Amino acid sequence: MNQVDYYEVLGVSPQASQKEIKEAFRKLALKYHPDRNPENGAERMKAVNEAYAVLSNPRRRAEYDTLRQQFGRTAHTHFRSSHSDQDIFRGSDIDQIFEELARSFGLRGVNEIFRDVYGPNYRQFEFRRPGMFARGFVYIGGFGGRRRQDSGSGRPLDHFSRLLQASLGRPATRRGRDLTDTIRLTADQARHGGPWAYTHQKLGKKLVVKIPPGVRDGQRIRLAGMGLPGRGGGPAGDLYLKVAIRRSLWGRIKGIFRRKS
Repeated sequence: MNQVDYYEVLGVSPQASQKEIKEAFRKLALKYHPDRNPENGAERMKAVNEAYAVLSNPRRRAEYDTLRQQFGRTAHTHFRSSHSDQDIFRGSDIDQIFEELARSFGLRGVNEIFRDVYGPNYRQFEFRRPGMFARGFVYIGGFGGRRRQDSGSGRPLDHFSRLLQASLGRPATRRGRDLTDTIRLTADQARHGGPWAYTHQKLGKKLVVKIPPGVRDGQRIRLAGMGLPGRGGGPAGDLYLKVAIRRSLWGRIKGIFRRKS
């Protein structure tokens, strides 16, 4: 990414307002969401996320604009040489926007998506106390591949939790883990949708799932708060059901002949 221009990545002009920058990011985040764009969505999403994290922050944007005036197309190289991933993404609302998209379009939530895209360097955190609530995400060791050795126990998230506990006088809460499972439907059920009885064997829960009409094979249905319970009063994770459409005998026979031809 030596010749990157953050404004071009988001498709906005250097004079764009903060509202225009946010609207552009939302459109691109939905376009390149890995659930919608499995081919190259993850890599494009990384670039879009970084551009938005810089331009949505007035201080970081002003620094980048100054470098852009001085160095033109190589401004990104100079900017990245003096800003770590933690610097760039600190205080960003990217995770909130992805959660809004997940709720609106039935996509996977930010926790699962970012774990897939950024790997073990990505962590969410949350803590509560009377009159205070905070939630966000951190990149540990650099999400861009430049991993730094942790000088502590080797488990930076545990160290982060201990700092929260010491400062707040109580343990940090943690969101429950997301779960995935498969829900099997007939072609007719997938076409018409409607309520469908489902049992999650691991949780021992019986649920009634609302199937959207026209659901496709491989599509995921998100059930918010139906994953594993959180810790320390944190919210439960989500349950994602992958749709598997059962084909009729004639459909399976046609599939066999198509593979042979």
